[in-house]
Amino acid sequence: MAESSGSLETVTEHERILQEIESTDTACLGPTLRSVYDDQPNAHQRFMEKLDARIRNHDREIEKMCNFHHQGFVEAINELLKVRADAEKLKVQVTDTNRRLQDAGKEVIAKTEESIRCRIQQRNIATVIDKLQLCLPVLEMYSKLKEQISGKRYYSALKTMEQLEHIYLPKVSQYRFCQLMGENLPKLREEIKEISMSGLKDFLESIRKHSDKIGETAMRQAQQQKTFQVALHKKTNMNIKKNKYILNGHISEDKNGVKSKYDAADEETDEEVLNVQDLVDFSPVYRCLHIYSILGDKEVFENYYRKQRRKQARLVLQPQSNMHETVEGYRKYFSQIAGFFVVEDHILHVTQGLVTGTYTTELWNMAQSKIIAVLRTHSSYCTDPDLVLELKNLIVVFADTLQSFGFPVTRLFDLLFEVRDRYNETLLKKWAGIFRTIFEADNYSPIPVANEEEYRNVISKFPFQDTETDKKPFPKKLPISQSVPQIYSQVKEFIYASLKFSESLHRSSTEIDDMLRKSTNLLLTRTLSGNLQNVIKKPHIGLTELVQIIINTTHLEQACKYLEEFITNITNISPETVHTTRLYGLSTFKDARHSAEEEIYTKLNQKIDEFIQLADYDWTMSEPDGRASGYLMDLINFLRSTFQVFTNLPGKVAQTACMSACKHLSTSLTQMLLDSDLKQISMGAIQQFNLDVIQCELFASSDPVPGFQEDTLQLAFIDLRQLLDLFMVWDWSTYLADYGQPTSKYLRVNPSTALILLEKMKDSSKKNNIFSQFRKNDRDKQKLMETVVKQLRSLVNGMSQHS
Repeated sequence: MAESSGSLETVTEHERILQEIESTDTACLGPTLRSVYDDQPNAHQRFMEKLDARIRNHDREIEKMCNFHHQGFVEAINELLKVRADAEKLKVQVTDTNRRLQDAGKEVIAKTEESIRCRIQQRNIATVIDKLQLCLPVLEMYSKLKEQISGKRYYSALKTMEQLEHIYLPKVSQYRFCQLMGENLPKLREEIKEISMSGLKDFLESIRKHSDKIGETAMRQAQQQKTFQVALHKKTNMNIKKNKYILNGHISEDKNGVKSKYDAADEETDEEVLNVQDLVDFSPVYRCLHIYSILGDKEVFENYYRKQRRKQARLVLQPQSNMHETVEGYRKYFSQIAGFFVVEDHILHVTQGLVTGTYTTELWNMAQSKIIAVLRTHSSYCTDPDLVLELKNLIVVFADTLQSFGFPVTRLFDLLFEVRDRYNETLLKKWAGIFRTIFEADNYSPIPVANEEEYRNVISKFPFQDTETDKKPFPKKLPISQSVPQIYSQVKEFIYASLKFSESLHRSSTEIDDMLRKSTNLLLTRTLSGNLQNVIKKPHIGLTELVQIIINTTHLEQACKYLEEFITNITNISPETVHTTRLYGLSTFKDARHSAEEEIYTKLNQKIDEFIQLADYDWTMSEPDGRASGYLMDLINFLRSTFQVFTNLPGKVAQTACMSACKHLSTSLTQMLLDSDLKQISMGAIQQFNLDVIQCELFASSDPVPGFQEDTLQLAFIDLRQLLDLFMVWDWSTYLADYGQPTSKYLRVNPSTALILLEKMKDSSKKNNIFSQFRKNDRDKQKLMETVVKQLRSLVNGMSQHS
């Protein structure tokens, strides 16, 4: 039972598979056939049997169907065979008819094709005409563009290019040549930019080369204008307004765009008002600015222009290394800078935004700092006052020129104060040489005048006033030497030279007066004073020359008030005006005179020392010679003759010199006695020394210089006199008894001095055999001396302990 049910299921499954094979596409039979093998074993055998049975069944059905339709098929074939003959005839007829039709239509076809070709050509021609009408304006504009570029009408070319790009080319953009044109337009723009930039570079190069000519013209115009204003102001006593600068001459343009001038100074009537546009062709700048503005690169152009001009400014501001050697070097330097800023000022006012006020101000401030630094450096090298004066004039003209164009120049005028100091330094050096020459040529003797004419000639140079000298008849001698009027005249010349610098400085009369007085003070207190001090200190200047120098400085001191009046007359500023600087001539000449006086005292002492060195005492002599030493008499004679020369000196000077000489002589004589090299002194030597001191005292009492009170000069020898009297009289008891008392006879004798001298005499007496026959007296004197020595030592020790 089970086997029958399994067999039934297999048969059913095979039926299903056969149905799928019959109904399914052959490409999808794989899974179906695979299922045959996936069933029970030997199932595929049964399936094959089933399949064969199915095939046989279909064959039987096909056979039945063919048998059913066979008669109809045979009849159809018979009918078809009947029609075949008719079809052959029809074919022949159709072929013949077609041949005849083809032969008849060939001509028509040819005409038709020709007509079609004509219509196509006509249509193409119409199309071409339409397209050409669109393209012709483009071509015409492009041709016009080329002509404008070749004709250097770049602004018009850019306008044409803009029309081409935005109006004409979009209409015919499909054509290749239009695309090429469109691609070429940016290249043409760049070409125009490069051409315009090339023109600008040529302009900048030309401006750089000719900026000195531009500046020179502007500075000359400024100077002419200022001269004209000053003259008009003097004539009408009114201030006038600034006018345009006037340039005389004819102008012609050179190929570089900078116009050159021909000198026509003699044609004063043909004045032509010019500005910078008449001197410089600015069209390259305008053209380039306009082109870059149209192309949208205005900022690029502005930055390039400013950058290049900054570079040129640095070049212009860089001076030549030897600029300080000649005024032409300074003039060229200022002309270049003035030309540079004249151009920039014009660019500022005629263009919009190419340069700005801030830019020019910044550039000018930078230039001012550089100019000031350069002038400080190079002016320090100048040693010629005339060159420094020319430099000052150039700075003034330069500053006036720049100021007329609106540039602030306060710092430049402030710089002039530094230049003025340099000018004063060079003047002082120059006048130092002049004074040195005057002093070297001076004979330091009174000026002889033989007649009134010679006297007038002297007082015309120097305000000499002396009532006693005026009363003397001709020929006579003026107390001053020839250097005095020369120095006075040179001081006035110095004031004139200083005044030259003050011109055109825009300073008040008070300021000019102050400048003159300060520079004159420098001349007097530094230059003249220094020269006087050097002359006084020179070794070959003797006492006679020093006396004359004192007399000269006295008269120069008296003449200082006339120098004050001289400056007052020049500046019209009264010396009594508040804050007016006073001349220091009085102190200058007083200091010089004091130095000369000190030098007189020093030289007198040196001369005394020279005579003292000639002294040749025999310190062991037993008896004096009975007369004063020869060297001392020569010294006294020298002093007498010297003090006679001092008659023209002020009384105090002569008295001080005489007192100083006597004190120095007394001190030198005392030091001679106390010299450590001198080991022993005899009483005879003391007595001889006393004779010399007596001569000194006689000289002091003879009143060698008038004006001393009685015995005043003799006090210079009082210390030495009391010391000698103590030893000559041998009055030790009185000395020791009265020591320290104000009324002591030997008040000025110092115990240490007396002790030194006494010890030298003690040593001498030990070796002296004079008292050999009087042994007792010899022994008594030795004891006395030893006693006195002990007492003096005790006094000296007491003094040292007390101190």
